Amino acid sequence: MEAFDVIILGAGAAGLMCALTAGQRGRKVLLLDHADRVGAKILISGGGRCNFTNLDSAPDRFLSGNPDFCRSALGRYTQADFIALVERHSIPYHEKTLGQLFCDGSAREIVAMLLAECREGSVDVRVGHAITDISRGEYFRVETSGGSFTAPALVLATGGMSIPKMGATGFAYDVARRFGLGVTEPLPGLVPLQATPEALGFEPLLAGVSLEAVVSCAGRSFRENILFTHRGLSGPAILQISSYWRQGDKIALDLQPAQDVMAFLRDRKNSRPKAEAKTVLAEILPGRLAHALAEAWLPAGSMANIADRLLAAFGARLKCWEVKPTGSEGWPKAEVTLGGIDTRGLSSKTMEARDVSGLYAIGEAVDVTGWLGGYNFQWAWSSGWCAGQAVP
Repeated sequence: MEAFDVIILGAGAAGLMCALTAGQRGRKVLLLDHADRVGAKILISGGGRCNFTNLDSAPDRFLSGNPDFCRSALGRYTQADFIALVERHSIPYHEKTLGQLFCDGSAREIVAMLLAECREGSVDVRVGHAITDISRGEYFRVETSGGSFTAPALVLATGGMSIPKMGATGFAYDVARRFGLGVTEPLPGLVPLQATPEALGFEPLLAGVSLEAVVSCAGRSFRENILFTHRGLSGPAILQISSYWRQGDKIALDLQPAQDVMAFLRDRKNSRPKAEAKTVLAEILPGRLAHALAEAWLPAGSMANIADRLLAAFGARLKCWEVKPTGSEGWPKAEVTLGGIDTRGLSSKTMEARDVSGLYAIGEAVDVTGWLGGYNFQWAWSSGWCAGQAVP
């Protein structure tokens, strides 16, 4: 039996940040993970370049049953703090779009940085340790395939249920419930949406077609690219809106957010009266999409022969095309988990359970979910730092 000041379960972004913070405060830290390496999700993020934070991280970019819960942590450890850490390790990075920061090189540099900081704090990192039991007497006791460990503080940092092929499970929720914490229903977030040809309103396969659009649902709108797939819709704007979409909801798509569509159609009816509608539409839409929409929503023939009222109806639909997705791609394709350990049972300052002294929950395991674009990593850094500062 080995004794520590704190045991952290999960060596992902939040767990690593918590470990290095507590270790550098002089705490004896054990960081455990069932996988054979640390930071697995960090390594695959951002196409292997790790979108490690966002310049615009703010509480209104996060979803939670308690929208104010994330304010304290995000305010105490900010994106500027993590950027300073990256710069201190001389990791080159760049802003891509919308405040998203990526490594110029590889996500491995972020993992190496976090491990270097853990070494500075003498953190004991052990991978390949499957947890078989957790109990609590005077201290927490964790039984694993690699031995038994005790500590007065236990941190749940095992993430949510997204990307199960990487070992994601509901483990953190099971432990939380065992100690009396509530769990908000976990749902797939930042996930492609399924839409049949019937839901879309046309038959042609448009997989691979991409364009900028504004996608709206439940009072939220995002303007980024959308992508037609073999199973429905994806792309950044769809992933963003998926966190607000619920089964049975419709989404609205403005396929020409920068265009006065009616002015364009009236102009082309006058200047290109003999042109077919699909040819005219291909001036502002990808060719395959232009052809599909013209055939589905307009009568055949030249622009001159299409009644103004039909062009007006078409233009309005192009600016507000309602689609009712049949479902989402679920956990295998979800980038994050919505819901999780109920924040009402946690301190927003320390991440400690209000009614279970020494038990902490951080990162994706908690009911705080960010937008696409580095926000979820920032929550991991912020919540991990707060817990690391708080463990006794």
